[in-house]
Amino acid sequence: MAWIDTVPDDRWEDDPDLADLYGRVVDATHGRIDHIMAIHSLNPRGLAAHDGLYRSAMAGTGSLRKVDREMIALVVSLENHCHY
Repeated sequence: MAWIDTVPDDRWEDDPDLADLYGRVVDATHGRIDHIMAIHSLNPRGLAAHDGLYRSAMAGTGSLRKVDREMIALVVSLENHCHY
């Protein structure tokens, strides 16, 4: 299994760019940063871009609610055998 270096959650406050993003990407349910977001911790600009893209894609429109978009993402991930 591949391993990607990341900044541990408890060290994000040491980097001003990561500290600014922490509140946007921390999983409120589990109180931690999801792995898919943590992999960007060495590149805060990439993290901000990923978060912006995700929020834009998941923002509700007149035709699909966020819950519908999440369900589509889940089904696609299952079909692709993607754990995330």
